[in-house]
Amino acid sequence: MFEPVQLRTFLAVAQTLSFTRAAQRLGLRQSTVSQHVRRLEEAAGCRLFARDTHGVDLTEDGEAMLGFARTILEANERAAGFFAGTRLRGRLRFGVSEDFVLTRLPEILAAFRREHPEVDLELTVELSGTLHQLLGAGRVDLCLAKRYGPDGPGQLVWRDKLVWIGSERVRVDPHRPVPLIAFPPPGITRARALDVLERHGRAWRVACTSASLSGLVAAARAGLGVMAHAQGLIPPGLVRLPARAGLPELGGVDFVLLHGRGRPEAQEAGQALAESILAAGDSLHRPLP
Repeated sequence: MFEPVQLRTFLAVAQTLSFTRAAQRLGLRQSTVSQHVRRLEEAAGCRLFARDTHGVDLTEDGEAMLGFARTILEANERAAGFFAGTRLRGRLRFGVSEDFVLTRLPEILAAFRREHPEVDLELTVELSGTLHQLLGAGRVDLCLAKRYGPDGPGQLVWRDKLVWIGSERVRVDPHRPVPLIAFPPPGITRARALDVLERHGRAWRVACTSASLSGLVAAARAGLGVMAHAQGLIPPGLVRLPARAGLPELGGVDFVLLHGRGRPEAQEAGQALAESILAAGDSLHRPLP
């Protein structure tokens, strides 16, 4: 009833909330993306997206379609792999940003291991800036990380907003330096936070620095300061600071997949893992309870 190609297009639009960005991700014309969505809506007998001059958003039926689309596509890929009689093999060096430690990513990796047991998955968890360096040096084959700007390289998984977060008890004194909790250099979020504070003339001091997200979260929960973080990945026990805190806007952030150019034997496994991450992109940025 539902065509896999239309479901893949639907997921791309749902994850990017943009027909233009979905077309860029899939390598299709925007008119083709619109056609796929329209035919899927006809097959479902309902509207999946609400579209106006301000943007695109999922309808209630669209939210329901997300789970069905992922399930159908996963079953389709399992069946195709089984009857093709081919199995992925080799070693895949996958780098992932610290941002994903407390998310659903482990479930995605576990499912990939079940589907491709003969792939030796070597995981590296690092800062996004470090992952860019490792990829450039040929030390990872695929990475999931933040990129430096919207025009940077990478296959967009989803676009988020950086916000200031902290404990519910934390207060920011406008007359004193902002107590900053941050990753060490070359953390991309750290660089953005410092740049924005300095451009707005706000003094700051480092209250805690750690290469571990768990360490930063512990410091923030203790009320030692505030940290810049993706809105969709706010860890449990922390909240977005209200506008009355007086901190400047941090802007948007893109999470992308970047493929290495070396080791041809890792390309097929890397593409399979990338497709799994893209298919789950809308659920990936939901933190664990």
